[in-house]
Amino acid sequence: MIKSMTGFASLSWEDDRQQLSVTVKSVNHRYLDVQIRAPQGLAELEQGLRSLVQRYAARGRVELGITVQHRTAAPVTVELNEPLASALSRAAGEAQSAGFVEGALTPGDLFRIPQVVTIKEEASDDLAQHTRNAVMEATEEALGELDRMRCREGEFLARDLEERSAALNVLVDGIVAESESGDAALRERLVEKVAELEGQLELDSAAVAQEVIRWAARSDIHEEVARLRGHLEHMAQLSNEAAPCGRKLDFLVQEMNREVNTVGSKAEGRGMTQLVVAAKAEIEKLREQIQNVE
Repeated sequence: MIKSMTGFASLSWEDDRQQLSVTVKSVNHRYLDVQIRAPQGLAELEQGLRSLVQRYAARGRVELGITVQHRTAAPVTVELNEPLASALSRAAGEAQSAGFVEGALTPGDLFRIPQVVTIKEEASDDLAQHTRNAVMEATEEALGELDRMRCREGEFLARDLEERSAALNVLVDGIVAESESGDAALRERLVEKVAELEGQLELDSAAVAQEVIRWAARSDIHEEVARLRGHLEHMAQLSNEAAPCGRKLDFLVQEMNREVNTVGSKAEGRGMTQLVVAAKAEIEKLREQIQNVE
């Protein structure tokens, strides 16, 4: 089953002690890239949150945002980074002695400097555990909604890929028919040319026959067509499997493009160029859509 890599989900939850909100969105990315924005007090949940995301997404850039508001203000602690404050005070004194600045370093000056003071909320152990449980449950629910949205988007992608694959199959049929017509015309031209030369030169009929066969073989595209049809069948199989298939599909369209290029350089036929260009355009449309597949 094809899934899209793009989606969005948002969830709000509250009880008599707190309220929280979770937003999660995902966009295309070559690998799984998880970005988490959450309050500092939830830092210990980061690994668990990443593992939770990995259960629902195999590829894509997933941005998870969590906010928590307690209904009663939690007590706070203020921690002073004493080594940093001491070093800054000495540096300020030296700058003042050298005449670079006037006046002493005030507490207001000191507190404006990053990392000098850290302010932490101190929730009770019971409330902290309650918050952690609520965050994990809400995040899993939001990820479930994200997954459902990615599945719905994947259904649209699957239908479009199926339609474009069918269109490409029709073009391949046209290429085969045009190639057969072109091969017949090539053989006819070669036979006519040999007939003209026989009246002018002494030719080895066996050698001439071998050369005609060699020329005809150069325009044979049966192997390329067989591989191209095989890739299309493989694409249909991958689209129906449960495992993520975006990378495999991307590889297949690269191979399809290579086969069509080879066909264009080998095959005979007046309308061959137009058919090959149309096939390459259809493959490019496939490639663009596959960039969205997980």
